[in-house]
Amino acid sequence: MVRSILSAISEGLLDTLKVIPFLLITFLAMEWLEHHTQEKTIALVRRSDRFGPMLGGLLGIIPQCGFSASAASLFAGRVITAGTMIAVFLSTSDEMLPILISRHVPWGTISSILLTKAVIGVIFGFLVDFLFRQFNMRRIGSGITDICKRDGCSCEKEGILLSALKHTAEISAFLALVTILMNLLIRAAGEEAIAHLFLNRPLIGELIAGLIGLIPNCAASVLITTLYMEGGMSAGAMIAGLLTGAGVGLLVLFRNHRRKKENIQLVMILYVCGVLGGFVINLLGIRY
Repeated sequence: MVRSILSAISEGLLDTLKVIPFLLITFLAMEWLEHHTQEKTIALVRRSDRFGPMLGGLLGIIPQCGFSASAASLFAGRVITAGTMIAVFLSTSDEMLPILISRHVPWGTISSILLTKAVIGVIFGFLVDFLFRQFNMRRIGSGITDICKRDGCSCEKEGILLSALKHTAEISAFLALVTILMNLLIRAAGEEAIAHLFLNRPLIGELIAGLIGLIPNCAASVLITTLYMEGGMSAGAMIAGLLTGAGVGLLVLFRNHRRKKENIQLVMILYVCGVLGGFVINLLGIRY
């Protein structure tokens, strides 16, 4: 028993060590993109008007970890519509992309997942604006204070390298924890039992994964991506969890948008959109 536990821990740590260099390189690229393109991206979304959901969904797949937070803040200031914010939430990649790249997943597969999230984000973004117009009735287009300054983020002072190192350390810790737990579960219950938690339950898998995705922490996307790569989750369940995984965007929404009832309704809409998106993927038999 003790030997099995130690083996699970050592294998998990070793697997994590192998991907750390790739995580660091990926986060360096993401930090560079964020520092050099995010202001232009946000400015473009602010000027998008009724085409906001389309731009939000497409631009959301660009690896910028603070984009969902910025979208939430812009919505709180009535600069963008609810549909645009939902489109960004659904399409944003969060920590999924670094995990996939570090595990040497083919670029064709990664592109397919990103495109799926973007298309679903755009479609549901327009639907939200059409069906729930009350969220946009008081849109006044007021200016928004920079989200990093408001939340005390020191990304600009730290620089790209230090910020990338911090992200790498944080994700590596979560990845090691998830991998070790997965190893322990597999040893205790068997691979087939773990897979049955999600794979053979078409709707249940999406419902559970969607709830996991709502956790406003990078651990959620790490868990979902790792489960899928280990065969413990269907493609539809993975997509459902990654769609609802808006990262810190939900925290910023509840902090900056004072209409709590609206916030709860928007979270419910995000969850339903994510689950429906994942269910359609499974219904169509799509695999990545």
